Amino acid sequence: MNGVNVDEQQTFMNPTHTERQGQFLAYIHQYSIVNGRAPAEADMQRFFQITPPSVHSMVLTLERRGLIRRVPGQARSITLIVSPESLPPLKRVQPGSFKP
Repeated sequence: MNGVNVDEQQTFMNPTHTERQGQFLAYIHQYSIVNGRAPAEADMQRFFQITPPSVHSMVLTLERRGLIRRVPGQARSITLIVSPESLPPLKRVQPGSFKP
């Protein structure tokens, strides 16, 4: 093939997350690499330019779907469960372009 093994190709063609969820997962991963700790929900709110309830709803959705793990009530406790290799590239958000 084109240098991509079958498992990676299937993951790319049938992701376990939506495009929007993938962007949140990619952000959590990149933020953790750059800052050495998980992002706070306020960090995600600023990056994606959405409301606090929208961020919290997404965090709960990612947790319910088994894509992240967190400790409720503990700040910066988000941990990715999915492989970083399965994440899409993080896209720069333009003002007003990311709708909840």
